[in-house]
Amino acid sequence: MAKFELIMPKMGESIIEATILNWVKKEGDQVEVDDTIVEIATDKVDSEVPSPVAGTIEKILFQPDDTVEIGKVIAIIATDGAQPQASPATGEPAHQNGQSSPTEPESKKEQPAVQTAVISPKHEPLPSGSSTRFYSPLVRNIAQTENISLSELESIHGTGAKGRVTKKDILSYVNQKGIAPTAPPVAAPVSQPVAPQSSSNGHSKSVDGDVEIVEMDRMRRLIADHMVKSKQTSPHVTSFVEVDVTNIVNWRNQNKKAFQDRYGQKITFTPIFIEAVVKAIKDFPNINMSVDGNHLLVKKNINIGMAAALPSGNLIVPVIKNADYLNLAGIAQHVNDLANRARQNQLKPEEIQGGTFTITNVGTFGNVMGTPIINQPQVAILATGAIRKKPAVVETAYGDLIAVRQMMFLSLSYDHRVVDGFLGGSFLRRIGDYLESFDTERNF
Repeated sequence: MAKFELIMPKMGESIIEATILNWVKKEGDQVEVDDTIVEIATDKVDSEVPSPVAGTIEKILFQPDDTVEIGKVIAIIATDGAQPQASPATGEPAHQNGQSSPTEPESKKEQPAVQTAVISPKHEPLPSGSSTRFYSPLVRNIAQTENISLSELESIHGTGAKGRVTKKDILSYVNQKGIAPTAPPVAAPVSQPVAPQSSSNGHSKSVDGDVEIVEMDRMRRLIADHMVKSKQTSPHVTSFVEVDVTNIVNWRNQNKKAFQDRYGQKITFTPIFIEAVVKAIKDFPNINMSVDGNHLLVKKNINIGMAAALPSGNLIVPVIKNADYLNLAGIAQHVNDLANRARQNQLKPEEIQGGTFTITNVGTFGNVMGTPIINQPQVAILATGAIRKKPAVVETAYGDLIAVRQMMFLSLSYDHRVVDGFLGGSFLRRIGDYLESFDTERNF
């Protein structure tokens, strides 16, 4: 009899745990490949976990509302048509001490043993008070962002399992009500100091009322940890180049309507930047790698991450897989789709992992340049600045002239452990060269 360990899947580069929402299959149920077994949630996405094998659910190791670390075994599936047998009372798999059973697949033998002890729930506090009703981390974050009180949450009709409030339910409630941010609490007079009072959205006042204390939500804490880890891991160096993108701006202005008519997609500058980055990575493949101890892992796939802002104010990095196999229209379609679904919190777990190089557009906020922090375990990240009209020297057949051109800065931060100035500077300059040599007569 073969047994398959179903583990909590990795939900993204910065995600270390997920919450079990609902078991679609119960112990003793038969499952086929790709049947949904369990619904899980993080602060970023709600997702369904499909079965990678056909068999029978022999043991479920965690219950709804439990928060489980990534990589932990959450269920045992008996395969090869075997009847399920009772697992040990401790919840351990049938084979212990890191030894695989003789009938396990080779891919399983290569994996280290994973403990199956039940982890106590570690939920973030609800906006106020307490409740026996379960709310996923995603729903709690939306409630906190929109200043929705516990009593309001309790009144929302849930369409999920056992009446659970889903992301769709709370977003519909927000849209219907037109919720506006609540006014901050009035500070106590300085002459009558009082202890800090917690508010329904996790905010509180200092003793003298001059400082507002705001607790970071879980996603912001994860981002903060990820950024600190990146700085501690990689000695950052940032290089800059200024690029003339006049031809790109003119081409887009002339073709954006025709592009949308043909493909039903808006053409922004981001797909053009990604196309240039992909070409430059092909010229300098050592940029497309990561570090594992004393080994360099040069990636064959070019998977471009694009930083996107969420309604909560946090950031997420959806990934365009195999971008080197896409033309400009294909890249545009992926950029628009991922950006739209990121804003609606509809990304799938696999769409926010596996990136090999990241682009962040600081120009969106009117910034001319930035010094981005590397998205570990990658070794470089590109920031694109705002495009501005500036006087510039233009070489012509009649000599040098001063003309108004569309100019922008590119910033590349790279890991100086493995990327030296020659590689980083040459790669950045090559991106600029591809942008400046953009063919204005090209097809979509």
